[in-house]
Amino acid sequence: MTEEPKPPATTTDSGIPAESDEHSLTLGPGGPILLQDHYLIEQMAQFNRERVPERQPHAKGSGAFGHFEVTSDVSRFTKAAVFQPGAKTPMAARFSTVAGERGSPDTWRDPRGFALKFYTPEGNYDLVGNNTPVFFIKDPLKFQHFIRSQKRRADSNLRDHDMQWDFWTLSPESAHQVTWLMGDRGIPRTWRHMNGYSSHTYLWVNAAGEKFWVKYHFKTDQGIEFFTQHEADQMASADTDYHTRDLFEAIARGDYPSWTLHVQVMPFEDAKTYRFNPFDLTKVWPHGDYPLIEVGRMTLDRNPTDHHTEIEQAAFEPNNLVPGIGPSPDRMLLGRLFAYADAHRYRIGANYKQLPVNTPVAPVHSYSKDGSMRYAKVSDPVYAPNSKGGPRADTERYGTPAGWHADGEMVRSAYVDHAEDDDWGQAGTLVRDVLDDAARERLVDNIVGHLLNGVTEPVLKRAFEYWHNVDKDLGDRVESGVRAKQNEKDPKAAEQANPARESMQRKA
Repeated sequence: MTEEPKPPATTTDSGIPAESDEHSLTLGPGGPILLQDHYLIEQMAQFNRERVPERQPHAKGSGAFGHFEVTSDVSRFTKAAVFQPGAKTPMAARFSTVAGERGSPDTWRDPRGFALKFYTPEGNYDLVGNNTPVFFIKDPLKFQHFIRSQKRRADSNLRDHDMQWDFWTLSPESAHQVTWLMGDRGIPRTWRHMNGYSSHTYLWVNAAGEKFWVKYHFKTDQGIEFFTQHEADQMASADTDYHTRDLFEAIARGDYPSWTLHVQVMPFEDAKTYRFNPFDLTKVWPHGDYPLIEVGRMTLDRNPTDHHTEIEQAAFEPNNLVPGIGPSPDRMLLGRLFAYADAHRYRIGANYKQLPVNTPVAPVHSYSKDGSMRYAKVSDPVYAPNSKGGPRADTERYGTPAGWHADGEMVRSAYVDHAEDDDWGQAGTLVRDVLDDAARERLVDNIVGHLLNGVTEPVLKRAFEYWHNVDKDLGDRVESGVRAKQNEKDPKAAEQANPARESMQRKA
């Protein structure tokens, strides 16, 4: 009979053997604890500091590791190494909800984050997207306000549907995303059964310096599946970590999820005269105008072994752009180029990129130095330019700017340069032309249920107008559904709240 291998001996964080896992050092069997028990103090002090601040949005989530393999030749559009024929790139992925805290249920109705990090030979390339191709707003000045409206009230510390609808109905550009959110894809069955999108438009540059605008679409190979509101509510009661558990257990049993990446490619000059602003984050590009082109497949096949170290401290940031890929004039994207990296410096520290999960496979030759918890060694010279042999920018090789020419005066303005830059059109098209009758019925039920949860009468009236602007029939059904439910609860209050009924009564 073979002996079980002995477990390793417990040590302090400095590698010194610990004398006990259970008993503090005391003065005699019943005496007080002694201050010189440095191992006890280390354990307590470390415990007090275990948590880093949670992410503002996207606090609740998990992820895994895998690879991205190119299956089609798109080198005519970009010189980025990660998208060249035959390339296979290690990567990390994190999925999340947006509004909930770290302890919130996975199955709340909410967009899902879809954040990817590609460890390319040219440096880390990060793509920070969602499971929807659009977003609620188009200008970063509104982002902080939007997130606060989805979080908790200052007085009661409770989430508040009235606050959410107050913001949405006063921000008509939200209509397209709210229609997605209130529909079937507002609650994916699992992370494995949802698509991921860049949402933003990016710039691709090929080896000849030609430029193209692109949008990314990661199509789930498992198929789209979703929870109804009732199923999601039941699951939130049974297992608040259902999506986290599903991904971990699927990978553990060898059922590796995958997504096929397609891109839409717009010729650079088309953007100037396209019928709506192609950089507006609240809009999609119709596939009839710019069809999907296959690029490759992303597969997740390795679970984290330490969630905090590998997932909670994973820092995804859209400013990580490799040669051949650049930003577009999308205002939300340009705001995020600053905001994400700044959030990581606050949450994790100035040297967060030295953590293994954030460390590139490409060699690093930067002039960053010092700061808390830095461990990568710095050598002189520590300034540029210099004549002491320090690194120099390879402008000839990497200097083709992945940018665009801009002119004109500095102004604060809305998007008004294109013929179809309205806020309601694409949301209405989604309702009428994409959803089937059953999906429209679920959409109405979801909106009605959401509006009946604490939304006050002035905001309700704006919500009815909001949905009428999206689609008249949809608005009528939402309003009648809400009023009918109100009438069941309180007939008098419902009649007083219905101006149309009051008008009819006056005429009678």
